[in-house]
Amino acid sequence: MNDEIQRFLFDDTNVRGEIVQLETAYAEVLERHDYPEPVRRQLGELLSAVALLTETVKLDGTVSLEVRGRQGVEVLMAESNPGGQLRAIARYDEDQLFADNASLRQLVGDGQIVITLDPAQGNRYQGIVALEQDDLAGCLEAYFAQSEQLATRLWLSADGQRSAGLLLQQLPDDAANKDPDAWDRVVHLASTIRAEELLSLESQDVLYRLFHEETARVFTPKALAFGCTCSRERFANALHTLGADELRRTLEEQQSVDTQCHFCHTRYHFNAADIEAIIDSPEAPSPTLH
Repeated sequence: MNDEIQRFLFDDTNVRGEIVQLETAYAEVLERHDYPEPVRRQLGELLSAVALLTETVKLDGTVSLEVRGRQGVEVLMAESNPGGQLRAIARYDEDQLFADNASLRQLVGDGQIVITLDPAQGNRYQGIVALEQDDLAGCLEAYFAQSEQLATRLWLSADGQRSAGLLLQQLPDDAANKDPDAWDRVVHLASTIRAEELLSLESQDVLYRLFHEETARVFTPKALAFGCTCSRERFANALHTLGADELRRTLEEQQSVDTQCHFCHTRYHFNAADIEAIIDSPEAPSPTLH
């Protein structure tokens, strides 16, 4: 399986779609943390979902998808950018035992999903949807129906080794749509997909398996990979916001400041001279989403 996302549309209709399949990028996320099995699966679905959303919104910037829980799992978070870089992380109660087949709702309880669009230029946008469905796909479908007013269906699956997702979306109707029944028909066909097929078949085979009687136009797939956007500069900007008093107090106690990226485990060391340079620098820009 290649780590990639495949866009497609159905000619003479207002229906478009995407298929994402991940293996190496998913493995790189998991190898950095010893997550319980149900958390591993949910992170896989989150990675596929954020890749689908990034391709859907066509944003020149970062898209993040965060599930905030009130139970054993406090945070599930995945992030993507137009360059095809993905990363994800989870925070949970390590003393709690989770059933292997636990659903998203069972893991996080009565939580919420926060979708953040952080453009390279312009203002950040956040959409929040209550976690009222058992799975991530159902929650995101509700978000698109309420916030974007676009009929959207998603199928997400992950098994701890591979992750995949299928998205269908009905665009606003126009004169070019010559098949008003296409949406209902295509959704019905897509609903026959099984999780093991979505995870094991190549994207072209998935398209043929589901839509071989439809006229689908397939675009060049886009490669995806694990990638972390952390940097020494971003951590320096974050330290700057703590203020001179707090930073100097930390130096007195520890003689240096050491930080670590939770996503990729890269460590950043700031000695006393580094910290004084941060304090003396002009006001740093607010760090972007991390």
